[in-house]
Amino acid sequence: MSILVCDDHPLVRSALAMAAEAACGEPPLLARDFTEAWATAAATPDLALCVVDLHMPGAGPVEGLRGLKSRAPGARILVVTGSELDEDLLASLDLGVDGFLPKTAESGVIDAAMRLVLAGGQYLPPRVAAMVRDRTPPPEPEAAPEPRGPIETTYGRLGARQRDILEQMADGRSNKEIARTLGLSPATVKTHVAQVIAVLGASNRTEAAAKARAQGLL
Repeated sequence: MSILVCDDHPLVRSALAMAAEAACGEPPLLARDFTEAWATAAATPDLALCVVDLHMPGAGPVEGLRGLKSRAPGARILVVTGSELDEDLLASLDLGVDGFLPKTAESGVIDAAMRLVLAGGQYLPPRVAAMVRDRTPPPEPEAAPEPRGPIETTYGRLGARQRDILEQMADGRSNKEIARTLGLSPATVKTHVAQVIAVLGASNRTEAAAKARAQGLL
């Protein structure tokens, strides 16, 4: 497993190299500009992570990142940047980078970010994480179920509650079972059952269920 550290500032490159060696146990590969970074990436089949400055000689930020991704498609990319420009950060996000590391970050943060990205995670500083949240559209609200309306029958109207009772009756449940299921008192259920039977022009529960099925009410 190899790590490539790309930065045109020697001091920053040296600090990042120390963190990379601590993260993977081996000295990383180094590049001073995008041209060197592309060549090294293309020649390193086991490249696992590119730690890359956005602003280096050889290419612009977007072109540079695209070149790295095309030459090392299996490598994860951790962008090191001092840029505060939203367009640079958003363009990098759109290219699918795996994290951002501010140049002002402390050594412990740098080490943690590299380890997290190497492990398959994503490291986003609070400001970038907020940008991602702002760009993510809220989920579409689920459509509320349409309220159950009454049903007109030959002998009258079945209200929404009576339709609930009818479905329970058709399943063969007793008044007590219906009461427990719907949270009603047995007396209330008994009244509704009588109304359902009457409205359907039936003489008993079984006939009421049969007529309801015949009329397509169940």
